[in-house]
Amino acid sequence: MSTTKLPPNTPPIVSAQEWEAARVDMLAKEKAHTHARDALMAERRQMPWLAVENKYIFDGPNGRVNLLDLFEGRRQLIVYRAFFEPGVHGWPQHACIGCSMVADQVSHLSHLHARDTTLAYASRAPQADIKRLKSQMGWQHIPWYTITDSFDADFGVAEWHGHNAFIRDGDRIFRTYFINSRGDEAIGTVWSFLDMTALGRQEEWEKSPAGYPQSRPYKWWNWHDSYVPDAAPDPKWVEVSDAGEAAMRSRDS
Repeated sequence: MSTTKLPPNTPPIVSAQEWEAARVDMLAKEKAHTHARDALMAERRQMPWLAVENKYIFDGPNGRVNLLDLFEGRRQLIVYRAFFEPGVHGWPQHACIGCSMVADQVSHLSHLHARDTTLAYASRAPQADIKRLKSQMGWQHIPWYTITDSFDADFGVAEWHGHNAFIRDGDRIFRTYFINSRGDEAIGTVWSFLDMTALGRQEEWEKSPAGYPQSRPYKWWNWHDSYVPDAAPDPKWVEVSDAGEAAMRSRDS
C-alpha cells in the first residue's frame, strides 16, 4: 500500500449531489470539445494532397519492397517512423523509449484493415534486429521495415518520430497528412489512426467530400478474428447497436 501523501491544494470534498452537478457541467464542456474536434477532422479531410514521385525502397522481412508495397493492397497507409538504430538510446537491446511506448499502444490492426487502411513502422535498423525486437517486445503484429534511402528526410522524420498518412489511386501515391511531436501521444486507437487519414472513419455522420466511402456507424465493427471483406453486417449486431444508439439518443435528449 502506498504511503505517499496527497499533494496540497487538492479539490474540495463535496456531497454526491454537488459532485454530480460538477460532472454534468464538465460533460457539457467535453461534448463541445468533441464537436469541435469533429469539425477539425472534417477540415483535415479537405486538406490538399501531395503527389509522391519517388518510389522509395525498404528492406522487409521477405526482401526489398517499395512504398506502394507497404500498402499491402489497401487504399490507405500510415507509416510511423520509429527510432531503432545505432546511436539511439537503448540500441541494440531496445528501440527509443518514446517510440516503444507508441508501439505498445497500437491496437489490433484488423479493425484498420476493415477500413482499407494499413499501418506500418519504419526504422533504419537491419531486419534481423527488427525481427528480434518485435519478438522481444510482443510487436509481431506490426509490419516493420528498414529505411534504405531518403524517406525519413523527405517526410520530416529524419530526427524525430512522426506518422505520415498516404492514399493511393492505383499505382499513384499521395501524402495526405502528417502528425508528430505531442500529436503522437494520442495515436494508437483505431479511431486516432482513422481520424488522421484522408477518408476518416468512413461513417455517414462525418462531413466528408461527396463520393467518399461511408457506411453506418457501429455496423462495420466485428470481432478481430471475424472480418470478411465485403460481408454484410452481422444482423444480430445491427439489432443490438441500433438499440444502443436509440438508448443514447433518448438519454441525451
